[in-house]
Amino acid sequence: MYNAGVDFMKEYPKPIVCPREKHCVSRKNIDPDALSVLYRLSNSGFVAYLVGGGVRDILLGRAPKDFDVATNAHPGQIRRLFRNAFLIGRRFRLALIKFGDKQIETSTFRRQPEQEEVGDEGRVGALYQEEDNYFGSPADDAWRRDFTVNGLFYDIQTFAVIDYVGGLKDLQKKVLRCIGDPNIRFREDPVRMMRAVRFAARLDFKIHKESVKAIEQHYPEITQASKPRLYEETMKLFGYGTAQEAFRQLWTTRLTQAMLPVLHDFIQNSGKKRSILWEYLRRFDEHAEETAAADTATRVAVLLCPLYLERMNRLQKHGVHVSADTEAEHTVMEAFSDAFVANTWRIPKAVAYGAASMLAAQRHFDERDPAMRRSRVFAHDWFAGALLLYTIRMRVTKGDEKDVALWHDAYADFLSRPQPPPDLDADPNADPNADLGHRRRPRYRRHRRRGRGGRDHGGERSHDFHNDKPE
Repeated sequence: MYNAGVDFMKEYPKPIVCPREKHCVSRKNIDPDALSVLYRLSNSGFVAYLVGGGVRDILLGRAPKDFDVATNAHPGQIRRLFRNAFLIGRRFRLALIKFGDKQIETSTFRRQPEQEEVGDEGRVGALYQEEDNYFGSPADDAWRRDFTVNGLFYDIQTFAVIDYVGGLKDLQKKVLRCIGDPNIRFREDPVRMMRAVRFAARLDFKIHKESVKAIEQHYPEITQASKPRLYEETMKLFGYGTAQEAFRQLWTTRLTQAMLPVLHDFIQNSGKKRSILWEYLRRFDEHAEETAAADTATRVAVLLCPLYLERMNRLQKHGVHVSADTEAEHTVMEAFSDAFVANTWRIPKAVAYGAASMLAAQRHFDERDPAMRRSRVFAHDWFAGALLLYTIRMRVTKGDEKDVALWHDAYADFLSRPQPPPDLDADPNADPNADLGHRRRPRYRRHRRRGRGGRDHGGERSHDFHNDKPE
């Protein structure tokens, strides 16, 4: 019988209620739009709490990145209450209440699903929960969350912080502790293992020893998580200037072995704790202002750069001649496309080509290729990331800082000049990378289905592609 980490029928311990005068959470620290969501729900007769990272970060004296709300209102009721609400998710149904470019995640209180009979509990993926839409009470919701420091609630009516799970004590100790049995909770949702690594690195917390043991034992379960979630969580590891520590913990807990085996093997064969990869990530973290706005392709390029350069050097030593851009594309696609044996994880094509272009451009930087000085090259979307990667490489290898400064000056000069309007008469099939010898990126077109009633015959569309709007 599958025994959940937290029994949904249990009598929960009485929560700790920390009154306003004993904590630092104030409405001044909360986003005004989040406050408006809380008050509208509360004034409509629903229970509404600020939850999760927003409460945690304010208590730690940090500026929260997101403000999430939990309520006893069901998703349909939330949507009827807010005209700017959109329901998303299947496994976890929630409402996004949009305010311009900002959105407030608003979810209904959840509980652990009922226990189910499991044939082989030791089988990988046996405990994975494909649905998490069982509504419950605030206590149920707190006990089903991932870590104690994320299980704190702020009550907009009483201004008190409510702690069902011991999160206040763990905040003081700087311990990241799993709620319930980590051997069960990590298998229910394997992405929690990656979240443990990310939170520990970002908050400078220590992962509780029982949780560390559970990750080291159940790391193969990470392959059960959906590809989009894994890709998103991996990119989040680069945030907050803690990429080095996050990926180091990802490696020590063996999660890289299941997620990115090519990268894991490189770390193992390049010094392990002394691998040059850690120096690349440390330098990436040092460029906080630049890397905060770095796009996904730049992050992928930084992660794979030492692996790519090592492969290029090995090929040259063996007399194998291969173009830089071809090997760059191969490195990126192998690292991400072949990540899982049974559940192939594919990186978006735009990100793959962008990262490959940044990697291949390093050879032109090193050779001081005159083509790289052309304004046409500066205009490429990937050039800013390639220049950042080149800067990091020079810092890692103790390269010529004067050369780095010259490149930055030339690029800054290009950006300061008025840019010409796009050439509408230009050949749309022209190769934008021709001056660097890059292969042309394939062009993908969506083919329209022609037939009776189709647009090509003057009628309406034969297929209504607008029926897939979010609810």
